[in-house]
Amino acid sequence: MISERRVRLFRNGKNQAVRIPRGFELPGKDAVMRKEGERLIVEPAPPMSLLEVLATLTPLDEDLPEITDMLPRAVEL
Repeated sequence: MISERRVRLFRNGKNQAVRIPRGFELPGKDAVMRKEGERLIVEPAPPMSLLEVLATLTPLDEDLPEITDMLPRAVEL
């Protein structure tokens, strides 16, 4: 695997951008970017937690039927 390659920077509207060469592609659709001194580090975003996924869902806009039998039935083992 290639560990270093010179790339060209360009403008995308008001943002500076860089094309990621095929040998450096990241998995998924999201990444995390941070700056450490003069270094710019881009790495795959970790998977979202269940709470983060649930926060992206829209609430149901309907009434659910009332539950009348809340207690479980007795079972002999």
